[in-house]
Amino acid sequence: MLICPQCKFENPNSNKFCQSCGTSLTHKVCPECSTDDVPVNALRCYNCGTECGTVFWAIIAKETTGETLGVEKDEEYREEVGVEADKGAISSSSPLSPSSQIALGSYLDSQERYQLLDPLPAKTEATIISDIGVRVLDCQPYQISPIEAILASQQSDLLTPSVEASRIPHLAKLYIALQSQGQRGIPPIQDAWQQGDVQVVIIEDRSHWQPLLDLWQEETTSSLKILHWCYQMTQLWALLEPVSCRQSLLDLSNLRLDEDQTLALQRLYVESSNSQSATEPPEDVQAQTSAIPEQPLTIQALGRVWQALFRQSQRTQFGSVVQMLGDLEVGTIQTIAQLRSRLEEISVELEALGTATLPPIKEKNTAVFTIPQSDEPEDIISKTDDMPTVVLAMQLSSLEDAGRTDVGRQRHHNEDYFGIETKIHKLELPKSRVLQGHGLYILCDGMGGHAGGEIASELAVNTLRQYFQEHWITNQLPTEDSIREAVYLANEAIYKLNQQDARSGVGRMGTTLVMLLIQDTQAAVAHVGDSRLYRLTRKRGLEQVTVDHEVGQREITRGVEASIAYARPDAYQLTQALGPRDENSINPDVGFFEINEDTLLLLASDGLSDNDLLETHWQTHLEPLLSSGANLERGVTDLIELANQHNGHDNITGILIRAKVRPNLES
Repeated sequence: MLICPQCKFENPNSNKFCQSCGTSLTHKVCPECSTDDVPVNALRCYNCGTECGTVFWAIIAKETTGETLGVEKDEEYREEVGVEADKGAISSSSPLSPSSQIALGSYLDSQERYQLLDPLPAKTEATIISDIGVRVLDCQPYQISPIEAILASQQSDLLTPSVEASRIPHLAKLYIALQSQGQRGIPPIQDAWQQGDVQVVIIEDRSHWQPLLDLWQEETTSSLKILHWCYQMTQLWALLEPVSCRQSLLDLSNLRLDEDQTLALQRLYVESSNSQSATEPPEDVQAQTSAIPEQPLTIQALGRVWQALFRQSQRTQFGSVVQMLGDLEVGTIQTIAQLRSRLEEISVELEALGTATLPPIKEKNTAVFTIPQSDEPEDIISKTDDMPTVVLAMQLSSLEDAGRTDVGRQRHHNEDYFGIETKIHKLELPKSRVLQGHGLYILCDGMGGHAGGEIASELAVNTLRQYFQEHWITNQLPTEDSIREAVYLANEAIYKLNQQDARSGVGRMGTTLVMLLIQDTQAAVAHVGDSRLYRLTRKRGLEQVTVDHEVGQREITRGVEASIAYARPDAYQLTQALGPRDENSINPDVGFFEINEDTLLLLASDGLSDNDLLETHWQTHLEPLLSSGANLERGVTDLIELANQHNGHDNITGILIRAKVRPNLES
């Protein structure tokens, strides 16, 4: 089946356009020049030459685990998940033996889906290649793969006897098992198959990601940032140990950074019984970058990796790190827990050198970092006890947003309404860059029936927008009194309309409100009703910032247990809303907070937040959107679709805001 890239609808393979939204399934839009008829199987745009194809990394490896499968078994496995078998695509003698090779531009499979973009390495007759990694172009990017089909249909751990019956290649099982842990450092798997003793695994292409060594050796990279990469390696080590893939951390060329400078692996290397990789990297790469020769895989190996990074980057090891590496080598530090504890201690000493994207390892209840007044970072450990400190504030580095509303699957009209108004001022000079952001985000969920709720919600949004256009002082967040005045004015506008039309009872129109105001790294939130603001950071996870104005919550604040409060038949009835009554009946909640780390904010109507939808799915639908490369428009569309699948009883509206920050080194 073909999965629509726009709405995720499942289409028959013969479709040229999505049955649900009409999106082309044979052509795509070039992200650079917006040419809209680029074939989906093209690597580059024919108009501007931009590489816009779907590229993956293919690992072709000899099976060494004793789980060898025949070609006929692979055919059965692929037929079970609705994909035609790759008959004869790779034989047991190719491409890993010197007797036959696949030429550049050829396909790895008989379906002609994965096309080679790199030549396979040439070997002499005496050499057998046990493992090859190459880039491949996905010529059928909308076609669901067998792995995707299995992941969609199975909710349990895939390393179970049921998976053995599905005959997934052994190497693929490792990626699937680690992917289920939600660790961003492991490349997600796209496809896999096996014929004879050859297994092919298709994963995300990270060959173009920045090598860790490159940034490690930059002079501007702080000591604290290096400590965080070490800490992330300990996290990956603990994740990789149960599946015998720790070798993946011991090759410097395999250590990469994503766009947020978070440590990631380009691929997995599997340990053999003698603790050496069963899928070794190419010999030339290994000779240049492998940090560890044949050594037992204990945590001492991590220490040698760090020593190799310091040595090859020509950076001087500093203070407590020297002692830690020495303790690792002699065995004083024997467990991952002890190693993490030591890294945390050093991080506390050096937390002044932290960055916004990499805060101190242990969470601090502070909105700023401190920096000792010392010329040399390496001198900090010996001087921090005596040196005074100054506050290092944060500054905005980017502010992005996207919003969407949907009628849902049961309502006939949409009473939700939202407004987004932003202003970005950027000043960039050779030695400095200043970004000033001003954002107003308003979401209203109307009530009062057709020609009522939608009028109230739109009127509230427009009243608030007009107020702040006139009263928001440049580069200064509005005060609490000013925000309250704006909310009261919105309430008055709807209330007057109710009075003029002589509406009564349930016929009186009204609306909920949640409003977010951002000025640089300062934020304010105001709300009335049950529309919500959520905040997501990597340190704290998902947090609900607002508290619903409804009977159940009111009872909880009075000391009633939650189970009793929400057993009431009127538990979800609103205790206040804009419009039905005068301003004496509302008391908007107004709060302020600082954005001191990369943050994703979400304004949501109850059609999106009902039934704990966001609390259940935030790791799959929100957390990936923290990354700079994630598309917020696509993200909010996915949220709407998720809500339609699981709720759909109400209108659905969401506004996503991604704010990224960094230390203000000039403050």
